[in-house]
Amino acid sequence: MSQAQSDSLTSYGVDEQGVALLQLDRPTALNAINGAMIEELIGHLDSAREDDSVRVLVFSSTDFMAFSAGADIKEDLDRQSQVDRMQRFADLYNTMVRFPKPTIAACHGYTVGGGAEIAICCDIRVGGANLQMRFPGADLGVRVGPARLSTLCGLSAAKYLLLSSKMVKADEALRIGLVNEVSPGAATETAALELAGRIAAYDPESVGALKQMLHRWDGIEDRSADEGRHMVEWLRSGPGLA
Repeated sequence: MSQAQSDSLTSYGVDEQGVALLQLDRPTALNAINGAMIEELIGHLDSAREDDSVRVLVFSSTDFMAFSAGADIKEDLDRQSQVDRMQRFADLYNTMVRFPKPTIAACHGYTVGGGAEIAICCDIRVGGANLQMRFPGADLGVRVGPARLSTLCGLSAAKYLLLSSKMVKADEALRIGLVNEVSPGAATETAALELAGRIAAYDPESVGALKQMLHRWDGIEDRSADEGRHMVEWLRSGPGLA
């Protein structure tokens, strides 16, 4: 599997089965997502979409103790830069939701905020036994999450997760449908890749058509785009982030 340059904030490669592995690679910052990482992620998504050899895309990280702690709160941004970064987060989520091929998230360790949003943008989630997932929108005042969570785990669970900003561990995440299966923390990525390989063996046109039908009948792509517009407008016209 070929890899991205070592000085980047992500790693990307495609194996002989057509499984692409996209890893967040800022372990010293718990894979916090800054503007540069967002651009790399979108770039890899574009490459994977256009690459006919890619059949399934797996999101993971190079540190099984943290998929991602969310947006990088230490990034020095003025007000306009905050708005611009929020727009790029919205672009990332929408690009992921509209990605035509199956996507799987290996959710090990801290999967918080923007990291949790990336996870629920994926079609399937493999949780690590060490999972700690949180959607802190209510706590931070950020209006993000309903578009994807409500269709993923139902209205009641979505309200519980979003309004309480509660940290959820693996057993509860599995019970309410946030993750589809649970593996030992250090084996989460391996389990996700094994599942991806199984899916990659099927006819890609049929798999893509099934995903398209599910999205069309559910309406998730339109909801996600609408939420993105609200996120950016809230930051542009409101008090901004602390």
